[in-house]
Amino acid sequence: MPISPSSPTAPASLAAPSAAEALPTWAAALRLHLHLRGAVQGVGFRPYCVQLAAELGLSGWVRNDAAGLQCEIQGPPAAVQAFTLRLRTAPPPLARIDALQQTPRPVLAGDRGFSILASQAGAALDTGLPADAAPCIHCLDELFDPADRRHRYAFINCTHCGPRFTITQRLPYDRPNTSLAGFPLCPACEREYRDPSDRRFHAQPVACPVCGPQLALWQPDGTAIDTVDPLSEAARRLAAGQILAVKGVGGYHLVCDATHPGPLQRLRAAKQRERKPFALLLPNVASARQWAQVDDDAARLLSSPAAPILLLPTRAGVAERHPLIAPGLNDWGLMLPAAPLHWLLIHELLGRPEGSAWREAAQPTLLVMTSANPGGEPLVVDEGEAVERLGGLCDALLVHNRPILGRVDDSVRRPMRAADGPFFAPFVRRARGHVPDPIELPGVPADAPPVLATGAWMKNTVCLTRGNQAFLSPHIGDLGSAACRHALVEAVQRLRDFLGVRPQLVAHDLHPDFFSSQHAQALAVQWNVPTLAVQHHHAHAAAVRAEQGIERPSLALLLDGVGLGDDGTPWGGELLRVDRMGFQRLGHLPTLALPGGDRAAAEPWRLGAALLHALGRGEQIATRFAGQAGAGQIARLLARGLNCPPTPSAGRLFDAAAALLGLCPVHRHEGEAAMRLEAVAGDLAAEPWPDAWQIDPDGRLTWPGLWARLANAGPMTDAAQVAAAFHATLVAALTDWVDHHARATGLAQVALGGGCFINRRLRNGLVTALTHRGLFPLEARQAPPGDGGIALGQAAIALDALRAERPPPAAL
Repeated sequence: MPISPSSPTAPASLAAPSAAEALPTWAAALRLHLHLRGAVQGVGFRPYCVQLAAELGLSGWVRNDAAGLQCEIQGPPAAVQAFTLRLRTAPPPLARIDALQQTPRPVLAGDRGFSILASQAGAALDTGLPADAAPCIHCLDELFDPADRRHRYAFINCTHCGPRFTITQRLPYDRPNTSLAGFPLCPACEREYRDPSDRRFHAQPVACPVCGPQLALWQPDGTAIDTVDPLSEAARRLAAGQILAVKGVGGYHLVCDATHPGPLQRLRAAKQRERKPFALLLPNVASARQWAQVDDDAARLLSSPAAPILLLPTRAGVAERHPLIAPGLNDWGLMLPAAPLHWLLIHELLGRPEGSAWREAAQPTLLVMTSANPGGEPLVVDEGEAVERLGGLCDALLVHNRPILGRVDDSVRRPMRAADGPFFAPFVRRARGHVPDPIELPGVPADAPPVLATGAWMKNTVCLTRGNQAFLSPHIGDLGSAACRHALVEAVQRLRDFLGVRPQLVAHDLHPDFFSSQHAQALAVQWNVPTLAVQHHHAHAAAVRAEQGIERPSLALLLDGVGLGDDGTPWGGELLRVDRMGFQRLGHLPTLALPGGDRAAAEPWRLGAALLHALGRGEQIATRFAGQAGAGQIARLLARGLNCPPTPSAGRLFDAAAALLGLCPVHRHEGEAAMRLEAVAGDLAAEPWPDAWQIDPDGRLTWPGLWARLANAGPMTDAAQVAAAFHATLVAALTDWVDHHARATGLAQVALGGGCFINRRLRNGLVTALTHRGLFPLEARQAPPGDGGIALGQAAIALDALRAERPPPAAL
């Protein structure tokens, strides 16, 4: 009997039941070799094949290899065909089949039974690994069943749920290659692992309280707290108002009771996070609906196996009653439990309710569940690092001894819906629950050479391609710290380890001083391959076009904070014509000066000053911004044009508007001014300001009337009305501008990219208006529209560059 190296100890019979004994004469049998590629490891595919073969009376074998999964089946032709059909149409819940190749094989006379063979090692050619998944309903039933041997066990999982990417060191996905390698199975777990009829058959992370990882509660200095039940003690401390650092699936969270101001104030002070919103954990959709507006589409996404954070509008009065959760904003970031430990903490806080009804009923529990990393640093993943970096931020640490091998933050999405349009939830951050799922590139050949792209400076991700699939790393963050730069290096190596490919080209941002650009060049020297510098907004456009499979030329409207332009100036409000060979800049938004250069991005009042100066009202700057040190000096800098580079940045226009309304003179977190401006507008209906913009015959957009309206506003103005009208005017002006160039170029498709498209009012308004003009907006669906998707666009441009150099296939 073949032995799988993933089997923890001694061999055991994995033969299917004796239905295969009933095969007809061998001459009437069919034998097929199947090779599956995709997310086919770590999802229970091998046990599924065993069970399916038994049901259909087939013999053969199945095994993992570095390219995916191989299987041979033999039996009556109708049963063989039924087997392949079931694989395609009803695979295991977490599986994804990208390709299924069938090859006839000679029938083996006397073949009996169906076995799991030893996995084949080698370079990871075409295999995939599913993302981490929240606990399934079957595991939850066991978790809260006092008679079950995994009752209240924080590491329960099966082939339908649990950690995958975060616990896997390399492929093939077998226990020795995971962080469970150091936990030999007890006899009871091993019986489940070997039983083809069991849900944990070949579930690599399988464990129980006898043989698996354990929880512990530590003091902030790392000394153990003497308690027989760390979970119960942790919940008691949370109820008492303490802040805990809790080790989760892909890293640590800082957790506290969100319904009381005391722990929130302490957490904000400890993290030096004055106004940045906190993410929140609730038990279920019914609980979420007590606090936020959750329609059925959002509910399905909220409760999906990916368990993302959703940014949802709060119910009337909720944000005002709890101002410390997301100061000045109307949206809250809500998530449901992504791990058994989350469920257990909620269960403890509720007093250990019996049965299962409580899991669906509205509950009062509301916990802050914010990433446990000091500002600008990557997520904390191990215990030593947690004590060193989080000890000063918390009252205790709830830790465990299952290593996290892949640092992965929570995914964040923002649901929205244009008028009469479908539900849409773009990524703000793509991470846990979605990484390492590939992004298919429909326009790219399956044999395309691999490329690496190292992304942007802010919200960095890296991207590695294999054939016509792109693999984005988890969110890394801004590259201003040494720790984040190290995380980028780590992410590149981890993707290469998983995919087993050597890039033939390395793409990077046009800015030469970015660490991502410098690391790209160093890797290219190491691998002796060329590099390609890619303009920031071209990459935004290419990311949208790539995932949509757009081959023909299109327009692209790119609205964001800043990116280095081909002319060496900061861009940020661009209309491009884009095709596979490059781009043409058709126009840009009216420019505003950046007084003090990069510092202006952190201090929106400087943009308000720049707008006043642009209108010839520079003498008002010192008065309008009297509370800001150096306002008079900034007025003089603007008058003399010193250190005031112009930019068409849409993000900086939002900053100027928020500053002139007195909403946000200085950022306390990235994007705050635009977020507060959108929040104050709320759902208020507004018409565009008349005569606020013009488009000349050459397609040049100007909007002195829009600027004047903002300059005439102030802290005593109806800020909500001005903010709503500003958004409406922006949508109308941009629609006219895009429509003008669509008619001039004959192009009807418009890629929408850049971080500004996370703004619900802007995105919904533009999609509706452009569609009404007969245009076809293209949007980022699988990658963030902001800088988290830049690496995908860089990779797509690199692939196009390689395709341009390769000769076309010879005619047949």
